[in-house]
Amino acid sequence: MSTDKEQVKAEYSNITTMMDFVLLGFSDTPSLQRTLFGIFLLIYLTILMCNSFIIIITKIDSDLHTPMYFFLGNFSFLEICYVSVTIPRMLMDLWTQKGHISFLACAVQMVFVLMLGGTECVLLAVMAYDRYVAICNPLHYALVMNHKVCIQLVAASWISTVPVVMGQTWKTFSLPFCASHSINHFFCDVPPILKLACGDTVVNETAVMVVADSSMFVMVPFVLIVFSYGKIISNILKLSSAGGRSKAFSTCSSHLTVVVLFYGTGIITYLQPKSNQSEEMRKLISLFYTIFIPALNPIIYTLRNKDIMKALRKLLAKLLP
Repeated sequence: MSTDKEQVKAEYSNITTMMDFVLLGFSDTPSLQRTLFGIFLLIYLTILMCNSFIIIITKIDSDLHTPMYFFLGNFSFLEICYVSVTIPRMLMDLWTQKGHISFLACAVQMVFVLMLGGTECVLLAVMAYDRYVAICNPLHYALVMNHKVCIQLVAASWISTVPVVMGQTWKTFSLPFCASHSINHFFCDVPPILKLACGDTVVNETAVMVVADSSMFVMVPFVLIVFSYGKIISNILKLSSAGGRSKAFSTCSSHLTVVVLFYGTGIITYLQPKSNQSEEMRKLISLFYTIFIPALNPIIYTLRNKDIMKALRKLLAKLLP
């Protein structure tokens, strides 16, 4: 009787183990695990503090109560959520030097990574549209971008990604997986998960990537951003004074820089053929769009923004008279 119980327990243990994944992360550099932990912890705390500062200062300074800074505050909150899905888990794996993650936890992480990444794509398009209205139709800006419209656009940015992301995640995790459950990555992303699927997965990979690349939260926002900046640049070039052109371009240069960085690394990661990209290169690029770019975004938006720097000086004057 006890033998039967032990056999059932062993079989259950094997099933449980097979339902787990192992995130390899940076296990190829064991001597640098603690050093990487310190670096990424510092970056994470910097991202949290800088983006929190942007959220607070856009709330307390009345001069920043405009649609552009309303969207920027939401974007900063999104960045905090985005990095919090991947970095804390990665820090835990670096500290414990164990990368075990359950099947469900891996699926949940993928859902949030894709949802927040998709939301960022849509929100960047919304911010581009805001700059388009401000520069190309300034007389109607207050009417077109009223507070109700701004709230609706932000809500749509968050909600619109959910159905597509849920479908893509279900499609990925419904595949049969082979004996190896080792994910050569530091978080549960689509490409490395697909590599673990058994048999011929060309059809499944194509279906999953088509959903990702042609969905409303990748290609459509990108087209809208390109269209908006095409109109913006055309309108700026028509301005007679060099000062006017410089001022108009300065209001959207930070946003354009963020768009180029975010979409550039995303396109390299998801659209480049797998045969042209090693696993280590994929991890390095993923580090850029999940960690380093979110760390750069607050710097780009603050150092190159006169209004925020002015608000910072006012705040410091009150705190340190």
